[in-house]
Amino acid sequence: MTEIVALSEVMREAVALAERVATTDANVLVTGESGAGKDALAVFIHSRSPRALQPLVKIDCATLPADLLEAELFGYERGAFTGAAEAKPGRLEAAHRGTLVLNEIAHLTLDAQAKLLRVIENREFERLGGRATIEVDARLIVLANADLKDAVERRAFRGDLFYRLNVVQILVPPLRDRGKDLAVLAGSFARAYATRHGRAVRKLSAEAIQLLSAYDFPGNVRELANIIERAVIVSAGDQITSADLPDTLRTAARQRERKQQQPTLAKVEDDYIRETLLATKGNKAEAARILGISRKNLYERLARMEKPEAGDQTSEVGEKSEVTNADNIENERPTSDR
Repeated sequence: MTEIVALSEVMREAVALAERVATTDANVLVTGESGAGKDALAVFIHSRSPRALQPLVKIDCATLPADLLEAELFGYERGAFTGAAEAKPGRLEAAHRGTLVLNEIAHLTLDAQAKLLRVIENREFERLGGRATIEVDARLIVLANADLKDAVERRAFRGDLFYRLNVVQILVPPLRDRGKDLAVLAGSFARAYATRHGRAVRKLSAEAIQLLSAYDFPGNVRELANIIERAVIVSAGDQITSADLPDTLRTAARQRERKQQQPTLAKVEDDYIRETLLATKGNKAEAARILGISRKNLYERLARMEKPEAGDQTSEVGEKSEVTNADNIENERPTSDR
């Protein structure tokens, strides 16, 4: 059976609802951000259902052109369109007595939506180009990261189909809200990818977990899996360290730390200088021009920035230094800026 990591409260709630609905034959609408784990929850529901020993058939509506999507879903008869040399059953027929998972259903055309509504209501349909009515018994699990209710209001999605699909809706929370699940998921991915790639990695260091925890994961669980797979491949030891993780995580951690702290004026100026140098690819003359100071003053600021902080010194000297620097910046501004 499929297991899902659910140590966090929000994920436990989603899994508990999935377990309750799995034993029924109700249609399920699973929503959530891209990469959050909607597909895994659909597999979980099927594995806990009375249909678990029957086929689990998936179709990704976003990856197929509209005409090909309809043919793939409902099947077609010979000669139904150019290139249809022989009849072919669709995914609906393949899912008979089992479960059909429709990913990103908002991409279905309105005509295909009408046919799907008939399948839900009457459990029957015809193949493209066919006249024979085919009966089908398949449970529907629909995955969507788009707001289907908004699509209904825009008349891009049929309201009657939405309400027939939305018998039970389960929201899969984003990874950033699943703090307690992160370390377990990362460890599970590390072991799986180590086996796949023949690596000795079996765990992550505390520093690596801390760095991962400071990241928001806009790509959710899918992004975490990609990051861990890369780390497993580049790691030289039996554990993933922070050095094996991409620089984007460290940059994001610094940005989050900056947002959480109230920066001093000196730190704001230093950060702005660093960002300007990064934007100019290290061209100090261009950076000085953008900053409105002379190159001499820029070099002085860079030298001060490179010195290690002396800790809690008397604030009088520090304040006097900041006033002097501010005066220097003002004195070095081009006359056209005054």
